[in-house]
Amino acid sequence: MASVVPPRFAELFTPKLVTVLREGYSLAGFKADAVAGLTVAIVALPLSMAIAIASGVGPERGLYASIVGGLIVSALGGSRFQIGGPAGAFIVLVAATVMQYGVDGLITATLLSGLILMAIGFFRLGTFIKYIPYPVTVGFTSGIALIIFASQLKDLLGLTLSGTEPGPVVPKLEALAHALPTMSAAAVAVAGASIALIFALRKFRPHWPAFLIAVALAAVVTALLGLPVETIGTRFGGIPRALPAPHLPDLSPARVVEMLPSALSFALLGGIESLLSAVVADSMTGRRHRSNCELVAQGVANIASALFGGICVTGTIARTATNVRAGARGPVSGMLHALFLLAFMAVAAPLASYIPLSALAAVLAVVAWNMAEKHEFGVLLRASRGDAVVLLATFLLVVFRDLTEGILAGFGIGTLLFLHRMAQSVEVETGLPLVEEDRADSANGRDDYDAALSGDEGVAVYRISGAFFFGAAGAVGAALDRIGEHPRAHVIDLSAVPLVDSSAAASIAGFARRAERTGAAVFISGARTSVRHMLFAHGARPPQVRYRHTLEDAVAEARLGDKAED
Repeated sequence: MASVVPPRFAELFTPKLVTVLREGYSLAGFKADAVAGLTVAIVALPLSMAIAIASGVGPERGLYASIVGGLIVSALGGSRFQIGGPAGAFIVLVAATVMQYGVDGLITATLLSGLILMAIGFFRLGTFIKYIPYPVTVGFTSGIALIIFASQLKDLLGLTLSGTEPGPVVPKLEALAHALPTMSAAAVAVAGASIALIFALRKFRPHWPAFLIAVALAAVVTALLGLPVETIGTRFGGIPRALPAPHLPDLSPARVVEMLPSALSFALLGGIESLLSAVVADSMTGRRHRSNCELVAQGVANIASALFGGICVTGTIARTATNVRAGARGPVSGMLHALFLLAFMAVAAPLASYIPLSALAAVLAVVAWNMAEKHEFGVLLRASRGDAVVLLATFLLVVFRDLTEGILAGFGIGTLLFLHRMAQSVEVETGLPLVEEDRADSANGRDDYDAALSGDEGVAVYRISGAFFFGAAGAVGAALDRIGEHPRAHVIDLSAVPLVDSSAAASIAGFARRAERTGAAVFISGARTSVRHMLFAHGARPPQVRYRHTLEDAVAEARLGDKAED
């Protein structure tokens, strides 16, 4: 067996910005990045303020995180297209930390989480974050979405509470129910109109900045009509026009020990979110990120954000996807997005005082709706009893107990179920490697496949052996993406795969969708009934994927270019 030489340390931690500059950065590339950066900044402006307010801090702290943290994530990160900033997933943790320890405690925890993320990256532990099962990620994401929506009901309805709004979901809903007689018709109208406008723009004008347009129009209408709704100005007194001077938070031994549990939670969630976002960018572009380099950059970004009084920073999936769709060429777009936000803050800060909080609550309500992975939730409930148990345990613990508990419990149950499945499987002969080292970029971001396997340079053949589960899904997905340069057909031999879980099935289905966009056919051979059932449940079905009993049949049809439907 040929030995695999691990990449050099410098290759693992070289920022993608350096890679892009080495390849040659042209004026045309800068123009494309400038347009993408401006587009993302327009999306990030209302989101950053809304997420900060929902987290229990002033809107300016969300802007500080997007400006300072976003700049560093793009400059030092291991992804070409990652956009850093405050994320909706952090609202639950940040709000709980602020409620218990105050803003000063939050800043200390944010800085400590940055140090933890840097350590995880430097010790190359980021590779293991990909082993979190797919049902766990769907469960905690859906749970967070529900909590975010519940947290916005007060501003959506314009309610006035007699005391402090409770943090846990059940007491919160009880308090809000008692406050229903104080509901403001004006706030409900502003929120409802904002939500309707956002959805209408996304349907009929998908390239327009729906969030910013809705918030701006709500502010204009509120100011012109003198509507009796709470605004940023009435609650927070506006936002500053410049960044504050950097300031080191309390790092006394007692304070560090006190804030360490919160910092660990921030680091865990930040690591998961940032790498998920980087994977999304990879799937959209065909590139590959350096996971440990990305975590180091996220760590530095959180430290810097804390020094400037900002909240937690992580990779943001929606803004990263927007960056890719806007035509970004590399990390410069993310850096420019941060500079554009700084310019917006300097110029338009006085106008932010007129923004109604019900409009920002409407923005987060839409974010929560988009975060809730409704289709995936339903698929996992139907796919298998084990995945449903993991999903529901994670979801319910996140909603009614604690985010960290939900993730850890889901991971533990998922691991036990996998071990049970492995114990029942008697056909596993070999397995895929558990850890795949980060790789430096090649000239085109892909490795050539062995054309001799098929006898036809237009057909890529890949054989998967062993248990195909969540721990191997990332590595196998990356290997599939590196097969050739857009061959005419892909043949995936699963005859030696005894079982497939949801993460692996989702990986195969995602690969099939990407292959379809390039006009390539996908054949799967030798899949047993249980494997085929799981693949079907996640969307890998005819005519997108064609199933054949033997590898010989699949290769023969692929070489003939048969386009007949199954």
